[in-house]
Amino acid sequence: MAAIYQAVRRRASSLFCRLHSSYIRKMRYLNELKEDDSLCRQAQTSGTFCLFHNLSPFLQKVGNNYLVPQLSAAEMKRILEKFKETEQWIEKSVLIGCSDEHVPCFALDLGALEKSAIESELEGSFTDLRKALFVVDEKDSPMLALGQALLRWHDSHQYCSKTGQPTQKNVAGSKRVCHASGTVYYPQMSPVVIVLVSDGSRCLLARQSSFPRGMYTALSGFCDLGENVEEAVRREVAEEVGLEVESLWYSASQHWPFPSGTLMIACHALVRAQQAEISMNSQELEEAHWFGLEEIVEGLKRKPRSSKQDDGGLLPWFPPKQAIARQLICEWVKQQTS
Repeated sequence: MAAIYQAVRRRASSLFCRLHSSYIRKMRYLNELKEDDSLCRQAQTSGTFCLFHNLSPFLQKVGNNYLVPQLSAAEMKRILEKFKETEQWIEKSVLIGCSDEHVPCFALDLGALEKSAIESELEGSFTDLRKALFVVDEKDSPMLALGQALLRWHDSHQYCSKTGQPTQKNVAGSKRVCHASGTVYYPQMSPVVIVLVSDGSRCLLARQSSFPRGMYTALSGFCDLGENVEEAVRREVAEEVGLEVESLWYSASQHWPFPSGTLMIACHALVRAQQAEISMNSQELEEAHWFGLEEIVEGLKRKPRSSKQDDGGLLPWFPPKQAIARQLICEWVKQQTS
């Protein structure tokens, strides 16, 4: 009987701890903010704000580091008053997270205000998101990506596709509603596969003409309607470099805001070394090459645009650590050296 009592007590204690963990409480609080407009409106008076200007995030440089300042509600009120705007501007913000102490964080785009004046007032600069992701701390990049993706989605979904009538966002920005038809719209992500191809001793990296000079990365492409991840990987590799995937395995996933809200599904793929001759699709890619382990290790050490060759070109360098492509490359190196 005592053993049964102890087992029940342990199970109850475990359930109590789980339900009262900081993560669970935070997730439930965020869900409440998304569902309860009055609660979220109240949270805007005590939360913090990350600023954007026409979708470019605001950064401050401190020494050699770039920080993403989170302005208090009081500071936001002061800034809006200084620029002769009403507090109703806060209603345009979107919820992007909260701290462990339940301080909510919102993203707000001030694109209608003069950019240089805000930068001067706050001693920072609005920076293109692609550049920002290269320089901010790893913990800040998901917040910037989510903020821009949500703000962009709201800007492009102001009208109902069924009725043509204006849609209204809820306070948190987690949905938009067409009151004429009752249709509810939620932000959506498009699935994209990103795959690092290997023949066992080399990995394949490529670049498009739109990439920064010298940067190579893994192959990627949108999933077609009706495809599963495995089918999308095999099709993309066949289309872009003319290789047939023999086997593949999943690595991880990441939200990526380019060109809009996408879910990057990262995989490794293996092709036969005897059938590894690249047949590049020049309409999709500018270059595609096999890289050995030593070349990859050296490339991981280089900073963007850091090493010029005698012909004026740049030695290969790879995406920043915040990008899941770099994670795939580092995993491949680990596999080769273990």
